[in-house]
Amino acid sequence: MQTKEHKIIQVEDGSIAQELNLVPGDVLLAVNGQTIEDVFDFHYLVSDESLTLLVRKESGEEWELEIEKEYSQDLGITFENGLMDEYRSCCNKCIFCFIDQMPPNMRETLYFKDDDSRLSFLQGNYVTLTNMSDKDIDRIIKYKLAPINISVHTTNPELRCQMLNNRFAGDALKKIQRLYEAGIEMNGQIVLCKGINDGDELERSIRELTGYLPFMESVSVVPVGMTRYRDNLYPLEPFLKEDARKVLEIIHKWQDICYEKHGTHFIHAGDEWYLLAGQDFPEEERYDGYIQLENGVGMMRLLYEEFTAALKEDQKEQENAIFSPKFRFGRKKKAKTGHHKITVATGKLAAPMLMKLAGMFTALHPETKIQVVPIENEFFGNQITVSGLITGQDLAQQLCALELGEKLLLPCNMLRSGEFVFLDDITVEELEKTLQVPVGIVKSDGQSLYQEFLCIQEREE
Repeated sequence: MQTKEHKIIQVEDGSIAQELNLVPGDVLLAVNGQTIEDVFDFHYLVSDESLTLLVRKESGEEWELEIEKEYSQDLGITFENGLMDEYRSCCNKCIFCFIDQMPPNMRETLYFKDDDSRLSFLQGNYVTLTNMSDKDIDRIIKYKLAPINISVHTTNPELRCQMLNNRFAGDALKKIQRLYEAGIEMNGQIVLCKGINDGDELERSIRELTGYLPFMESVSVVPVGMTRYRDNLYPLEPFLKEDARKVLEIIHKWQDICYEKHGTHFIHAGDEWYLLAGQDFPEEERYDGYIQLENGVGMMRLLYEEFTAALKEDQKEQENAIFSPKFRFGRKKKAKTGHHKITVATGKLAAPMLMKLAGMFTALHPETKIQVVPIENEFFGNQITVSGLITGQDLAQQLCALELGEKLLLPCNMLRSGEFVFLDDITVEELEKTLQVPVGIVKSDGQSLYQEFLCIQEREE
């Protein structure tokens, strides 16, 4: 095998790597005499209690470092390439691919289609298995890497070939069986397309996937995302209210079957189905611990539960403090200063829930007015309702004529990870200048949202 070198870019303070005097710029050459092909090899080999690293310093000198540590204790090293290898791009041409529906002239990285099992393990990405060789499956089983998140879409081999436009897509389903037999934990996803893999085909897929319980821990069903950039692509149709109700009927039926037989609801509907169907979100227990939260399943229910828990705590504190003179006088003083106004901008999906939560807050804090503005996605098209795909230009255009109050709150998923930049490269600072109002970025949990609402009260005090 050709020798691979992996450059270190960060060493964690107090880590084993720091104790060994490793620094950014050093290069890892081998672990226990073995060349590291990628991050799978690295995680597996360094989990041992005793190991030897071969490292080349920036001076060119090579160090052989013997390490004794706790099993699975991290070394505290970050590499220049997170995968320690080239990223694998998708070899499919799915009829529902969102990347194919992206507008032109955006950042190059937004057009990259990944289908890499290593990203499934590291970041929770979903993979189709069509890009995985038998060797890849062998390594997952050998290293016991889990969970692996799989874009199933359908268990009908012929239909899967059609949907993925890949003649090997049906055979790739056999890899699920291998992972199941090896006891590898998995999660599944079905992107539902109207008239294609819904109805009887959805029933078939759910029924056959239950055969992989308990190692297939959950499966989510989400509606296909359709932007306005679908020229010359497969003619998909949007789901309507009655369609959504039929989808939920199938999912709820199988949830009951799975819970009675296996003690888990197993199959889960994305939040968008309930919004489209005009139905209430299920009770918290149906989400099995929010196992598919990152896939948009249960986000609204969890937000509600966390927010109302914070509300109840706030109510309790007020009740306990009501007899305190300091508290009583503070409340009177605050009431005389007038009302305060903040604005929350979000996608159409979350807007009804946020309006409900804002109403609950203002009932307890009538001196605060909260305006919730659902943003129409003009950039991608009005069928895109999630907040994570709202751009800075849509925010600027739709909010510029409104009285926003003292602050504008935005959910953190509107921004690129770790940056204050929207999908269209407009920055938060630029949006603040355009709207002439401070912008606050709110974490995704209900507790953080409640605390942001309370900030107005705290500033007044």
